[in-house]
Amino acid sequence: MARINDHYQKLRAGYLFPEIGRRVREFAAAHPDAKIIRMGIGDVTEPLAPAITAAMHAAVDELATRETFRGYGPEQGYDFLLDPIREHDYRARGIELARDEIFVSDGSKCDSGNIQELFDAGATMAVTDPVYPVYVDSNVMAGRTGAVGPDGRYPGLVYLPTTPANQFSPTPPEQAIDVVYLCSPNNPTGAVMTREALTRWVAWARARGAVIVFDAAYEAYISDPALPRSIYEIDGARECAVEMRSFSKRAGFTGVRCAFLVVPKELMGKTAAGESVSINAMWARRHTTKFNGASYVVQRGAAAVYTPDGLAQTGAQIAFYMENARLLREGLAAAGFTVHGGVHAPYLWLETPGGAPSWDFFDRLLRDAHLVGTPGAGFGPAGEGFFRLSAFNSRANVEEAISRIHRVFA
Repeated sequence: MARINDHYQKLRAGYLFPEIGRRVREFAAAHPDAKIIRMGIGDVTEPLAPAITAAMHAAVDELATRETFRGYGPEQGYDFLLDPIREHDYRARGIELARDEIFVSDGSKCDSGNIQELFDAGATMAVTDPVYPVYVDSNVMAGRTGAVGPDGRYPGLVYLPTTPANQFSPTPPEQAIDVVYLCSPNNPTGAVMTREALTRWVAWARARGAVIVFDAAYEAYISDPALPRSIYEIDGARECAVEMRSFSKRAGFTGVRCAFLVVPKELMGKTAAGESVSINAMWARRHTTKFNGASYVVQRGAAAVYTPDGLAQTGAQIAFYMENARLLREGLAAAGFTVHGGVHAPYLWLETPGGAPSWDFFDRLLRDAHLVGTPGAGFGPAGEGFFRLSAFNSRANVEEAISRIHRVFA
């Protein structure tokens, strides 16, 4: 019998979304007439923008004739996508990137799980708490932790609590860290790091020789021009950070799958012998070895996001979701909740009434209001006493959800 990777046995199988699904299924079976509104998972609900579908239809037609058919494409991505990324996402904000510093993929979830492969098994990794679970689980799988402790944390990882006390903006730690994961706008709290906070992190990473994995999957939801959308807006960040971007939430690609990772050439790591090695070259080797490139059709759709029509249409969708967030934020506040987020991100992070355990609040919300959200404890121990709601939904469902919440809690 084949020997398995025992580190997988440390994972808390079925802890969050499968458990949510189980409870919802049981409730629905017992209450078949209940109209359940799901506001837990961060999945988009609006259809793809017309500019995107038109580009994808045209790409499919190209593949249908011998003259324009394409097989394998460049693993890093086609120039027709790399160039508008460079122009609209970076050069427009004063950032210059080379084509070979951008790696197109099939999702930031994959990139966030795969990036840890570049670092030694003994590397010290830091994560915020609460946290997007993939950052933690991928390092558990790699063997960098012990078994989960009674407090819900894995020994071997450094946890950086993000709470109202620090405005959900973690402070750089004193201990030695090799890699730290930062997400802004944050999933799940919806908080955005200020320019001053990000500047402190970049200075810390450069001084310590650490690498920042900066997840900017929700940057398109930032409405304040004073807030940084890219870590490369901070001087020196090219020497210490990689950045993840995604088309999932900015353009509705959750089911289409396209993202990209930026790895500057200045970013270096070191071998056991102390020699400097290019992280860009390492990621290029890993990417081209394990990935054959995102679909041509999908990349044509992603490139259409940057056309005038694409920018206008996807911008309107983002505005729609953020109006949902405003309605939820104001409706929850009027019902007596303390609410965070929902200003520059599609997530609302609310404090449970009376500090109730987040799973207890989940059960009450499902039982009394027929609403589904995400218990904060599922994102880490510091998420206990909080609850995440998503603004990705129809306007009718959002308005109905607010009405139910007022009926139950106001």
